[in-house]
Amino acid sequence: MGTTDIDLKPEEFALAASEAVSDAQKRGPRDAAEVLANAGLSGVCASEKAGGLGLGIEFARPIVAEAGKLGLQWPLLETILIARALGDSPLASELCSGARIATWALQGSLQESFAGQARHAEKSDWVLVAKGAGVESGAAVLDLASVEIQHDDALDPENPQSWLVLDKAKVLAELDAAAFATLKREGHILVASLVNGAAENALNTTATYLSARVQFGRPLSAKQAVRHLLARMRLLQEAANAGIERVLEADESGRARQVESVLANALSSAAFVLEKSIHLHGGMGFTWEVPLHRALREVRKFDAAFGSGGLAQQVGQDFIQSV
Repeated sequence: MGTTDIDLKPEEFALAASEAVSDAQKRGPRDAAEVLANAGLSGVCASEKAGGLGLGIEFARPIVAEAGKLGLQWPLLETILIARALGDSPLASELCSGARIATWALQGSLQESFAGQARHAEKSDWVLVAKGAGVESGAAVLDLASVEIQHDDALDPENPQSWLVLDKAKVLAELDAAAFATLKREGHILVASLVNGAAENALNTTATYLSARVQFGRPLSAKQAVRHLLARMRLLQEAANAGIERVLEADESGRARQVESVLANALSSAAFVLEKSIHLHGGMGFTWEVPLHRALREVRKFDAAFGSGGLAQQVGQDFIQSV
């Protein structure tokens, strides 16, 4: 299925994704995998020969953003990426059908026999791990049944980060350097989309709350200081969204745009929006009824995985060296 053959628009996928993600949230990991696969979300970018839709990463962006808005606790973006990277292999077919679930370890390598920052490893069957220190070494898909999983609940006791001991890991498939580089680039775009979706949901939730909350005969949203803060939050969220959309297009010379700056901006902007949303909700922002803190923990886990500010520092160094 190609975009030249049919008139599809990426933004139209958000509506379909919303219904499927909402349904998946109510189910266990295996049932959720089936729901998301039946809706065509897991294989949206996978090869048609593997049972996917064969669409570009721009069609996955609104799907992942919707998952961020709704707070889906399932490795959807990782499954989409790995199913796409595996081409028309039988492994890709299993991901597209919902028979298997895959995640991605953002730190560590097979060479080190240790990897970490793999979201929802306990719910997954496979994990993608870099083979060595650099992207040029490629990556491998490992069977999680052959891996020792250690949980770290320091940042999120409900959905802890996972660290993997790879001494006896079974390799199911390998990605060459080019395929892994593409996956990393597209992964950065989807992570940015996920956290930006979480920020958008927090902003909308906060605006609704402040317009309904009345103090001294006026809604809180009527106060100038509150309106200024909401405007700043919206500006950051919209700017991050514009950056994500822009990086999907080639620059004036036909070259791919730098994605690291977009990811760094999306992470910092989402953290700011979520923290201020919690603040504006008062104590309610830390309750289970208004679970904005869960989205903030998700953003902080990604920030830790990419180096807690190291990504932005590297972007700055690259820019300085380029001029």
